[in-house]
Amino acid sequence: MDLNTLWFILIAVLFIGFFFLEGFDYGVGILLPFLGKNDDERRVIINSIGPFWDGNEVWLLTAGGAIFAAFPQMYATVFSGFYLALFLMLITLIGRGVAFEFRSQDPRPGWRNTWDWLIFIGSFVPALLWGVALSNLARGVAIDADMHYVGTFWDLLSPYSLLSGVASLIAFTLHGALFLSLKTGDEMAERAHNTAARLWLPAVIVILTFVVASYASTDIFQKLGVNPGISAIGALAALLSIGYFIRERRHGWAFAASGANLALSVLTIFSGLYPRLVISNLNEEWNLTIYNASSSPYTLQVMTIVALIFVPIVLLYQGWTYWVFRQRVTKKDVKY
Repeated sequence: MDLNTLWFILIAVLFIGFFFLEGFDYGVGILLPFLGKNDDERRVIINSIGPFWDGNEVWLLTAGGAIFAAFPQMYATVFSGFYLALFLMLITLIGRGVAFEFRSQDPRPGWRNTWDWLIFIGSFVPALLWGVALSNLARGVAIDADMHYVGTFWDLLSPYSLLSGVASLIAFTLHGALFLSLKTGDEMAERAHNTAARLWLPAVIVILTFVVASYASTDIFQKLGVNPGISAIGALAALLSIGYFIRERRHGWAFAASGANLALSVLTIFSGLYPRLVISNLNEEWNLTIYNASSSPYTLQVMTIVALIFVPIVLLYQGWTYWVFRQRVTKKDVKY
């Protein structure tokens, strides 16, 4: 295995971790105004992800940094061509982060309600746009021979990409509901359970519709063949098993299955892309690949050494955080 392939795999792993962990953050934020019937309940919901949400976003920052260092041409093309969509995502994420910190600084209901809706928007918009982004990478975008994106913002919003956005949105919301059923107690846990039960079937319908559309709109599954591979089959099995675990009230298994569905779905997309990074729908010879968009071999060597040292440290720290804050959150634990 060469270093180009190794870094492609590492970036895929970072995005898998991001979707698994930040996915439930987004889902919890989306559900906040609807499951929290009063201020105490909304505080319980926020506290359930309080120790984790900023650490979960580090996976995205690390993935962006890895792309910048390992595949700078991809970074330049995507971040310049998709800048309006990325700017919109960034603004909502900034508002979301500020809302977590500012919400409880004033007891007025109007103040807190405003920040609660900013948390909702800051979770809803990225959850939608991440699906749009991944579908555009899989379907292909307008990249010319100079590796420049020559399309417009509206070219990114095709019916297929919007369907992908809805699929990611409902998958994250279901993931968040399952997390709340695990992390909260009393009435909130029951409310989260009921929400997950209602979301599961629509999620199956939307996601399966997206998979069928992917056969018609991309070459991902064509490239993988009639047998799409263990990751795609595993993602489907995990998605279908969520409903069984919810009915049996085995919330831990349901959450694990939801996370497996997200992780294996991302893995399937990256497997179908390899060795491409971004597909050009103008000419396949203009695709960005792990070779024509990569840094020098020396840069990849240095980055590999750094990653081998620091990635395990980060993983141990984040694992320790989840262990320390593993208890359920209830109203009696609310602190302002």
